[in-house]
Amino acid sequence: MNVLMISDVYFPRVNGVSTSIQTFAREFITRGHDVTLIAPDYGRETIDPFTVIRMASRYLPLDPEDRMLRWRQLRQYDKQLTSSQFDLVHIHTPFIAHYLGIALARRFNLPVVESYHTFFEQYLNHYVPLIPAAWLRWIARRFSRTQCNTVNGLIVPSQAMLDVLRDYRIETHAAVIPTGIELNQFGHGNGIAFRQRYAIDLDRPLLVHVGRLAFEKNIDFLLKMLCMVKKEIPNVLLAIAGEGPALSSLKDLAHRLGLSENTCFVGYLSRDGALEDCYCAGDAFVFASRTETQGLVLLEAMALGTPVISTAVMGTREILHIGHGCLIAEEHEADFAAQTVKLLKDSALRTELSQQARQYAQLWSAPVLAQRLLTFYDQVITAYRTSN
Repeated sequence: MNVLMISDVYFPRVNGVSTSIQTFAREFITRGHDVTLIAPDYGRETIDPFTVIRMASRYLPLDPEDRMLRWRQLRQYDKQLTSSQFDLVHIHTPFIAHYLGIALARRFNLPVVESYHTFFEQYLNHYVPLIPAAWLRWIARRFSRTQCNTVNGLIVPSQAMLDVLRDYRIETHAAVIPTGIELNQFGHGNGIAFRQRYAIDLDRPLLVHVGRLAFEKNIDFLLKMLCMVKKEIPNVLLAIAGEGPALSSLKDLAHRLGLSENTCFVGYLSRDGALEDCYCAGDAFVFASRTETQGLVLLEAMALGTPVISTAVMGTREILHIGHGCLIAEEHEADFAAQTVKLLKDSALRTELSQQARQYAQLWSAPVLAQRLLTFYDQVITAYRTSN
């Protein structure tokens, strides 16, 4: 199979969409399939086993980390795309990439599938604060309904997200296919090395959080929760790995809450060992996002044997299960803090959850989920050719 993927975002821009694209594409290549990805040019190259066409892009004023593809730049790749004989177009983002993908699919007479990675209804109000939230929800729902009903197949990472889309009156043929994790990568890490790198005592209680530092990720909840944990465990430390538009406000909040000595912002950590070391260094991984369509970082932490403490909302609700390496907290800071204190004070519980987490992560391996996506591709292609 020869797949053309299109996205408004990809590495070196770090987020769940980039990870999903890379994980699936790598698996397809190992199975003998071909993948070409059209993505923005960030001025830095990435090394991938598949073809990446980097298009010129411009900054977005509301979120300078992201880029907008310049449609006209694609003309210079016309001959390459025409000769590639693709079987299917896979769109990963709903902006320029969506319309470009639809145009290419029609031009080459190909079926098109789209992944719904982001819960936009719970996202836009953090970046367009001057418009009433109710209006933004209406816009997000209408925008999603219009786009998703124009494709031949829809891929969502969780049943919770699919239920939301069905409520939007989206009737497109869909499948729940989460992004898998590469167990070879998330099978080992050096927590001691991480602690030494950031001068953290080896016996200091350490919580870790990994992810994009965005307002919708609810990281301020974790900082407020940490205040309560600190009352029971004064030397507790929360290491926050990642970058994003909320970084400065989170640092300011930590200072105002008196947590300057209990927080450590370590920035972006690359997936060459530094990120894995961070996960392994923690006594627990903490998470409280309300907008996740899946929550890959939870599985990454579990694969490395780090117990998870998290709320269970949207996509995370389908990952987290009692008895599988985690403690599930209510969306209340006091309960989350109580669960955290319980785990930090009970070494036997941490060991038990660590063992459970490693076993559970095996069920989410990248090869298994890649095969599910390839099967879905086949279904969409067959239906498209039959109807045409």
